[in-house]
Amino acid sequence: MMIKKKTLTVLLSAVVSSFMLVGCSSGSEESSSASGEKEIQFMHLWPEGSSKKHYDVVNDIIADYEKENEGVKVDLEVLSNEQYKDKLRVLSTSKELPDVGLTWSAGFLEPYVGGNMFAPLDDVIESDLKDAFVPGTAEAYAIEDKTYGLPLELNIVSIYYNEKMFTDNNIEVPETYEELIEASKAFREAGIQPVALGNRDSWTGSMWYMYLADRIGGADTLNKAIDRSGSFEDPALVEAAKEVQNMVDNGVFVNGFNGLADEEAKSMFMSGQSPMYMIATWDLPNFTTNEDVPQEFRDSVKYMNFPTVKGEGDMTSFVGGPGVGLFVAENSDVKEEAKDFAAYFVKEWGEKAVTEAGVIPATKVDAESLELPQMYKDILNELNNASNITLFADVQMSPGVAQTHLDSIQALFGKQMTPEEFAKKHEEALSKQ
Repeated sequence: MMIKKKTLTVLLSAVVSSFMLVGCSSGSEESSSASGEKEIQFMHLWPEGSSKKHYDVVNDIIADYEKENEGVKVDLEVLSNEQYKDKLRVLSTSKELPDVGLTWSAGFLEPYVGGNMFAPLDDVIESDLKDAFVPGTAEAYAIEDKTYGLPLELNIVSIYYNEKMFTDNNIEVPETYEELIEASKAFREAGIQPVALGNRDSWTGSMWYMYLADRIGGADTLNKAIDRSGSFEDPALVEAAKEVQNMVDNGVFVNGFNGLADEEAKSMFMSGQSPMYMIATWDLPNFTTNEDVPQEFRDSVKYMNFPTVKGEGDMTSFVGGPGVGLFVAENSDVKEEAKDFAAYFVKEWGEKAVTEAGVIPATKVDAESLELPQMYKDILNELNNASNITLFADVQMSPGVAQTHLDSIQALFGKQMTPEEFAKKHEEALSKQ
C-alpha cells in the first residue's frame, strides 16, 4: 500500500481558526462506572517526568472536555516514546488499540491502515476541522485518498545561529549560499568550527541535501524523484549532491561530523563552540523558553531561513513536516465519542501547544494575538508565508529505500561516494520497491 507522496505546495494563510466546541451525547457499550459513564481510552507518549509541559496541556484538555461533556470520561495511559511504540504494536496484534492514540505520518501508518485498525477521519475534518490545519499537514496522514490521522505538530527546519559569535568575530550573517561558505571560512580562520552537524544520525545531513535540492531544482524536483514521476539523476539533484561535498571541502561543518550524534552537535552549538546549527522547530524551546538553558545564550540565538542558491527555489520554501497526530481505532466501541474527543483535542491543542508547551501546532495560529517569545512569532509567520513544505525525504520513502538514502547521505558527506553514484544508488533502490 503506497502512501500518497504529495508535495506540500500550497500557500499558507495567516488565519485564526475559531471553533464551536461540540459535545457528544450518543451512547456505547463501554462504561467506566455503574452510573453508565461512557469511557474513551486515550494513550499518549508525553510522561510527566520528561515532557511535563505536554503532559500538563493534555491533562488540561481532558479536564475541559469532561467538564463540557457530562457522562463521558477519558481513561488515560501515558508511556515514554519507545514504550509507546512497542505497546501500540503489541495491542495491534490483538486489535485492542486504545480508542484514541498518537500516530506518525507516512510509513508509520501503513501496517495499521493495511490491517484496518485506524478509522478514516475525513468526516471529522469536514464537519469539525474544515480549514483548521495548515494546508498540507493532514495530507501527510493520507493513504489512497483517505485521512487516518489528525496532525498536532508541524516542524520546519531553520538554521539557528549565535548572533554574539558573529558580532564578536566581525562576520556578517549570510543571506546567500556563497556568503554561508565565506562566513564559514572566516570562522575557520578565527579558530572556530562553523556549523554543528551530527551526521552519525544521517537524517541531519539529509536536511542539508534536501534544502540544496529545493533551492537548486525547485520545490517539486526531489518529491518527483521519490514518487517516480522524476529521477534522482535529474541534474539539479546531482548538483545538490555536488554542493554538499563543496561545503565539506570548504570546512563548513565541524570536524568529525560523520562520527558525531545530533545530540553532540547540538551541545557544541549550545555551549558556544559553534555559531550555527540546523534543526527543526522541535528544538525551539531550547532557544527561547527553556529555563535550564542560560539566558545569555537564549538571548543571543537567532535564526535564518536556508540561504538562496542560484537555481529555481526561493527562501519561502521549507523542509519539514508534521510530527505526531491523533488516530481513532476502527473497532472502538465508542467510535463517535472518540472522534468527537479527537476533534476537541485538536482545537484546544492549537494555542495551548504554543503558549504552554512550546510546540508549533499543525493548526493555524495568529502569532500576534498570543504572548510568545519573538522567535516563536517570527517562525509562525514564516509558516503563514511559506510557499512550500517538503516532507522529510526519509519519511516519504519506504523503509528499505529510506535506509539506502540515509546510508548514501553518510557516504556522500564522507566523500566515499560521488554525486553521480549517490544518484544512481537511489535510482536502483527506488526501482526495486
